[in-house]
Amino acid sequence: MPLLPRHSLPSTPLTPLGIWPWVGLLVFALTVYVFGLGGQYVPTNGDEMVYTHIARLTAASGQWLPLVSDLDHMRNTKPPLLFWQAMVAGGWGDNWTMAALRLPSVVYTVLIAGAIGWTVHNITRDLRTACLSMCVYLAFFCTFRYGRTYLTSAPETFWLNLPIFLLLWHTAPSMHPSANRPLPGWLAHVVFGLLMGLGLAYKSFALIAPAAATLWAAQLVAHRSLDLHTVAKISAKVLLSAVIAVGLFGLWFVLDPDPQAVWQEFVIGENAGKLNNRAGYWQTAMFGGGFSMWAQLLGYVQNAGLLAFVVLGLMALGLQQAWAAWRLRSSISPIAVPSRVAILLVWAGVWPLVFSLPSQRSARYLIPAMPAVAMMVALYWHRIARAWFIPSLLLCVVFFGILGRIAWAAHELRIASSQDWLITACAAAVGLACVLLGLTRPAWTRICTLFSTLMVFTLFGLTTAPLNGAAGHYSAATVATLQQKRIAVPSSFNGQFERFEFLLPGNRFTPYDGEALASMPEPERQSKLQDLLTNHDAVIWLQTPSETTLPGCLPSCRVLDQRWEVKGRHRSGEINLSNLIHPQQWLFRKEWALSATEKPIASSVN
Repeated sequence: MPLLPRHSLPSTPLTPLGIWPWVGLLVFALTVYVFGLGGQYVPTNGDEMVYTHIARLTAASGQWLPLVSDLDHMRNTKPPLLFWQAMVAGGWGDNWTMAALRLPSVVYTVLIAGAIGWTVHNITRDLRTACLSMCVYLAFFCTFRYGRTYLTSAPETFWLNLPIFLLLWHTAPSMHPSANRPLPGWLAHVVFGLLMGLGLAYKSFALIAPAAATLWAAQLVAHRSLDLHTVAKISAKVLLSAVIAVGLFGLWFVLDPDPQAVWQEFVIGENAGKLNNRAGYWQTAMFGGGFSMWAQLLGYVQNAGLLAFVVLGLMALGLQQAWAAWRLRSSISPIAVPSRVAILLVWAGVWPLVFSLPSQRSARYLIPAMPAVAMMVALYWHRIARAWFIPSLLLCVVFFGILGRIAWAAHELRIASSQDWLITACAAAVGLACVLLGLTRPAWTRICTLFSTLMVFTLFGLTTAPLNGAAGHYSAATVATLQQKRIAVPSSFNGQFERFEFLLPGNRFTPYDGEALASMPEPERQSKLQDLLTNHDAVIWLQTPSETTLPGCLPSCRVLDQRWEVKGRHRSGEINLSNLIHPQQWLFRKEWALSATEKPIASSVN
């Protein structure tokens, strides 16, 4: 990461029209985060439905604890605060919609963005740079993916980092390295402990390691003139915060009627298991591909998504300045880093260091440090070479083309109306025009990169929007008919059957492996379907390659209704260069609600 020269403040970003493009971009970014919030196909974590399932059944029990689940060994997989948030947001089942469940995540994300902007404004005293920092954070793909869905990193990112934000705001505005303000006292660290405890209660007690280490190291670099007494005092205060945080998390064991299950399922199964690896610790650490320590070093780049090259440019700038400082170390005094910039460097450095130790590594674990990366990108925005922004613009062109082709395919299949296609095409044209402006006008390159990135998010929402309407749902008449029925539904991944609680609410669902059935020989598949039809009031059946227009069980089955579904998981070879421009062959498929012809649909669950 780059270092600032002594007494140097980051310069403001250069834009031809001053502050208004940045304010407008921020408003646009916030609008993108709300658009399509309740949609079926927003970028999300595959386990979102698992936790939605646990929250729904716990709410139906009428009790805060214990957590309830129909899934084996999938009950105490996260602390209760995550589920309580959904239970309250969903009105204990009275307002059980994905938009309601996801809204708190958006609120947390906006609060984080606001904290980022406030911090950068305190450092630079420039509103443009503050707006820029918030836009950068919202343009990171990891923020868009995990910052607005129900199973998200937004709550723990907010609570675990709030002490660091408070420390940044507390630090003296003076950039002189010898300027010290008194560090937070014991009472402040009690508050820090409570705040971090809320973060742990959303995710895991294990997060106290990077959170406390960041708080400890940040205070060390903020103090500047250290001695043994100061280090010991800071260490004792942070230890107090850590004990309070873990103690707050530990209330789960006190309040839950079955603490032994919490210990076995969460502490042993969910956390201790990540310290073991059958392939061998060092084998995975050195040669584990995406789980290796080397992959972890690029975690921030991966999380940045389309801004990956911009983050690489920031890293390159940091290495360049560090090398220059090393070469000149004998002729001049060392380059001093302002205390708040040093805190950002520590924040961005501690998290990957801590998460390089477990045997299971993922760029997702570094999301709580992405606010620091966003602020560093904003502070050095105009110093990152323009050449690093060009690849991001070109990547946006690729996504505009892919998403535009998918939207056209949806229109050909009559999933999307002509109006839907026209709106999507206009959005793609605006995005392409912005890319062209950024490529040809150097003064606009940087802001066009951010706008184009957000336009990719917008185009994704517009492309999938028709599936949130009639084309992607069963009719109201079907929903009214299928009430209190036993329905077999496809579920090839953890808890995916839960999505039918939003499509066909009020029924009892029995999951079966739809993808496994699709790979069976035709006679065997039809035999399995007949078994499902015999034992259930209705069966949700996914279209297979052999079923071009109608289900293969006809005429021995009856089609109650149909909708369009997007295939999210593909087998090797399903997508290749020959069919890449024909997404209707591998992306869209029909989903039928079927019943046996000789069996009356009026039967109900007792």
